[in-house]
Amino acid sequence: MSSKKELKQQFKEMEFRKGVYQLRNIHNNKLFIGSSMDVDRAWNSLRVQLMSGNHANTALQQDWNTYGEAGFAYEIVEILKVPSDPQADIKAALKTLETLVMMELTPYADKGYHVQKSQA
Repeated sequence: MSSKKELKQQFKEMEFRKGVYQLRNIHNNKLFIGSSMDVDRAWNSLRVQLMSGNHANTALQQDWNTYGEAGFAYEIVEILKVPSDPQADIKAALKTLETLVMMELTPYADKGYHVQKSQA
């Protein structure tokens, strides 16, 4: 059996899929877009927030309260191809990918739960 120290090291070396996800309301197709350093675990975190009524996005929370979990589909939109450069800023690359997905899907007003920032 592996020691506690070995198990910790194995966990630190694990590679998690990083990327952009969407939570789609299946009743009206409105989208909530997010990104995560671990898209496979992001759904659990999002679900817990919504089920406890603590999600920061009021409109999304209201629709979740109306339709429940069965009214939504969690979908992975893009997986980040992690650069081989150890100096690469993976979080910045992930944020850029999320911005590109937001530009493509435009999840604002009737299409989504996001508020479009004004162009200054």
